[in-house]
Amino acid sequence: MELKVSDHSGSAAAVAGGCSASGCGSSGDALAHLPEHIRAKVHNHPCYSEEAHHHYARMHVAVAPACNIQCHYCNRKYDCANESRPGVVSEVLTPDQAVKKVIAVAAHIPQMTVLGIAGPGDPLANPERTLETFRQLTEKAPDIKLCVSTNGLALPDCVDALCTHNIDHVTITINCVDPDVGAKIYPWIFWQGRRIKGRKGVAILIEQQQKGLEMLVARGVLVKVNSVLIPGVNDEHLKEVSRVVKSKGAFLHNVMPLIAEPEHGTFFGVMGQRGPTHDELQTLQDACAGDMNMMRHCRQCRADAVGMLGEDRGHEFTLEKIETMDIDYGRAMEERRQVHAAIEANREAQRKKSGETFIAMTALKTRRRETPPALIAVATKGGGVINQHFGHAAEFLIYEANDQDVRFIGHRKVDLYCSGGETCGDAETALAKTIKALSGCAAVLCSKIGYEPWGALEAAGIAPNGEHAMEPIEDAVAAVYRELAASGSLERATPTPLRMSA
Repeated sequence: MELKVSDHSGSAAAVAGGCSASGCGSSGDALAHLPEHIRAKVHNHPCYSEEAHHHYARMHVAVAPACNIQCHYCNRKYDCANESRPGVVSEVLTPDQAVKKVIAVAAHIPQMTVLGIAGPGDPLANPERTLETFRQLTEKAPDIKLCVSTNGLALPDCVDALCTHNIDHVTITINCVDPDVGAKIYPWIFWQGRRIKGRKGVAILIEQQQKGLEMLVARGVLVKVNSVLIPGVNDEHLKEVSRVVKSKGAFLHNVMPLIAEPEHGTFFGVMGQRGPTHDELQTLQDACAGDMNMMRHCRQCRADAVGMLGEDRGHEFTLEKIETMDIDYGRAMEERRQVHAAIEANREAQRKKSGETFIAMTALKTRRRETPPALIAVATKGGGVINQHFGHAAEFLIYEANDQDVRFIGHRKVDLYCSGGETCGDAETALAKTIKALSGCAAVLCSKIGYEPWGALEAAGIAPNGEHAMEPIEDAVAAVYRELAASGSLERATPTPLRMSA
C-alpha cells in the first residue's frame, strides 16, 4: 500500500513570498487534462489555479458603486477598513484613479498578475466606469490579466464589450436555478427601469445569468461560478446549480460559506441565519465537485483587496500615498517579467522534485482494516511550504490525508495567538478559540510552536509538529499521516468534530 502525494505543491522557496493564507482548490492535477491554451490562461491566475495562488497576487479596484439587485447576504459599506468581505471598500475610485492605483501596485508588487473589478456594487450595473477602466488598462498595462465579477443580470448586454478588452476570465454569482429558492435570497432586482420583486424578479435574474454564461463559453471565456451556501435555503439546491452550470461549460465552481455575523448588518445576519459548519461546507463541495474543478481557496475578498489571497495591502496604496510615488512602468514591466520567470523556474523545479511521490506504507500493510483518513492543519505564509510559527497564523490550511492521497479541503480562520503588544493578555482566549477551530484535526504542522500551545493542543488530542519546517506541504502532511498511522493513533477514538460557523 502506498501513499500518493498529488502534484500540486508550491515551490519550496517561492520568490513571490506566496499567499499569506495559502490553501488549495483546483489542483494542478485537476488541470492536467485541459488543452494547453486553457492551461496558459490559468497558470498564473491566483483565483483560477490553486498552485498559482501560492505565488501570484491579485488586486481589485472599487469603481462600481451601484448595484441592480438586492441580496439578503449583502451590505455594502464604504470608507470601511475593519471588515474583510465582499462589498466593503475604503475608497470608491474613478476610472483614472483606479488605473493609477493598478500601475502603482503592479510596480511595487511584481507578483501581481490579475486585476479584477468586483464592486462594491455590480461592475456591469456601472458599465461606463467599468469598461473605461478596462480600456485604459488594456493600453497602459497590457501584461496584467483583466477579470470581472458580476451577478449576471446585465451580463448578456456586456459580453461583446468585455471581449473587446480581452477579458477571458469572468465570475458569475449564481445561487439558484429555481425562482422559488431564489425568492428567499433576492428580495428584488432593478430591471429595465423598474424594481421587480419576489419570484418574478428572480426568474429574470436566472434567465439572464444562464444566457450570459452560455454566451461567454461560446466566446471562449473561462467562467467561474460563485455560489453562497446558505443552510436551510439553498444548501441541497446547490447540487443542481453545479450540475446545470457544468453542463453549460462553466470552468470552475466556488461554493462559499455565508458570512452571517449580525454586526455586518445584512438581512440574514440580523435575522439570525447561520452560516454553514466546516463539515457542511466540505460535504457540499465534495458533492458538487464531480468532473468540474472545485475552488476551495477563496477568501471572499473585499472589493478593494490588494496582495496575495488571504492578505490585504490596500492601506499601502491609498490615493494619497500613490500621489507621492514616482513610477516608471516600462522598467517595472521588465522587473515583473524577471520575477515571474524566477517564480516559474521555482515551480518547475518543485514539480520535478516532487512529481508523483510515493511513500511506502509498510507499517499499514499488516493491518486488518484500512487506516482511517485524518485531517491535518498547516500553518504557512505561502510558497507551498510549512514556514509559519503557530502563534503567528491568522488561519490554517486543512488537508485530508488517507492511505492513498493527500488533498486540500479548506481553511479555518483564527485569532492570532501571539501578536505582541497589548494583545498578549488575550493569548489564552485566542488559544482556546484556535483549538476549537482546529477541532477534528489529528495534527497541526508549523515551523515553530511554543511550550504552552504545545501542551494545550496535546490535551485537546491534536498532535503539534514543528519538525517539517520549509518542507513542501503535501510531502510533510503525507509523512505525518504515515507516522500517525504507524503508531496506531488514528485508530483510537477521537472526539466528534465541533460544529461551528465556517
